[in-house]
Amino acid sequence: MSRRHTDPRQNSAALRPGPQDPAVQALVRLSRTASGSRLSRRSLLAGAGGMGVASLLAACGTGGGTTPSGAATSSAALTAATDVSDTEKTVRWSNWTLYLDYNDSAGSYPTLEAFQEESGIDVSYTEDIDSNDSYFGKYQNQLAGGQDIGADIITLTDWMAARLIRLGYVQELDSANMPNAKNLLANYRDVEWDAGRKHSLTWQGGFTGLAWTKADVPQGLRTLDDLWDPQLKGRVVVLDEMLDTVGLLMMADGVDISGDWGDDEFDTALETLKKHIASGQIRQVKGNAYKEDLISGDALAVIGWSGDITQLNFENGDRWDFALPDSGGTLWADNLMVPMGATHKKNAETLFDHYYDPAVAAEVAAYVNYICPVEGAREEMEKTDPELAENPMIFPTDEYLSKARVMRSLTPEEDTKYNQAFQQAIGN
Repeated sequence: MSRRHTDPRQNSAALRPGPQDPAVQALVRLSRTASGSRLSRRSLLAGAGGMGVASLLAACGTGGGTTPSGAATSSAALTAATDVSDTEKTVRWSNWTLYLDYNDSAGSYPTLEAFQEESGIDVSYTEDIDSNDSYFGKYQNQLAGGQDIGADIITLTDWMAARLIRLGYVQELDSANMPNAKNLLANYRDVEWDAGRKHSLTWQGGFTGLAWTKADVPQGLRTLDDLWDPQLKGRVVVLDEMLDTVGLLMMADGVDISGDWGDDEFDTALETLKKHIASGQIRQVKGNAYKEDLISGDALAVIGWSGDITQLNFENGDRWDFALPDSGGTLWADNLMVPMGATHKKNAETLFDHYYDPAVAAEVAAYVNYICPVEGAREEMEKTDPELAENPMIFPTDEYLSKARVMRSLTPEEDTKYNQAFQQAIGN
């Protein structure tokens, strides 16, 4: 995803979309005919030597999740809702903002419009995910009860996807309804937290790193220490995704976040975060809304998501730059899932199949510019935009991946403990 940003369209059934709020249009790029703009979200690891793209993307599938083995779950108490897809040709999709190809002049999502026309299934598309924690917190009780949360499809990051699968909150998918799922890149297929990809499919992936306003920070940012420059006091925003922000802080301390670390390393990074919040160096800790601070100029430097910066540059005249810190950035992915209370599972699977068509995946990737998980999409993009097909934020190279790492899996106990500590540190 993150994959993000608080948007006036949240909680609206946007598709088929009507006229968009002008404030929203300012954040949505002009649609490009087979070329787009979003970078990657959440590698080889700075000291891991020669892991290649395949190995790193395999790690991406396992990083940041909670270990399912030995974990207590509530799945026995939950039964999947009755699927009424055959009689109700509709599906409800909750996603992050700016995470799907959009035609500004028409006020529509081209690939979603095409799906509706081809399938006869109407889509209620809602951009109401601002962060994994806030979304989970909003619906936790309903998810635990197997109730309908008003979404047939949810799009959450690896570690949160792992939690929902471990708890038994999402339905098992039917591969017969998704023949194109065979196009999932091989190294995303068998992730530790969802063996065999029985409950999820990758939507997009990406990097977390540093971004800054070029005119105000001409020297750029190369380390986490650069964020603490007194000249940036009160103009720094960091992400409220724990694994992203704390992950970068730990890497700056020399920690291999993919390896053996524990309370001491986490606590040290958290103390750094608390120190700079208390001093006023950090203006705010935010989800997707950090982009608004960059646009307004309230923030000059951020911990942010790569694709967001590419998008903002396309819309606002190339005002920002993005880089993985010298100590490394994080790599992540967002995942499509069907909650236990969802009543249109087959329709959801039909939509998943549509987006795993390489030509459709290429169209989405050209717009969002996050890491595309669909085999054959690069070849499709080469037909329409060869230059974009070489973008390492969409199809990463070994060289770029060598500066990124995937957070190791957390145990259920760590997941709870570290998230509670993080939320307390940021004032939630």
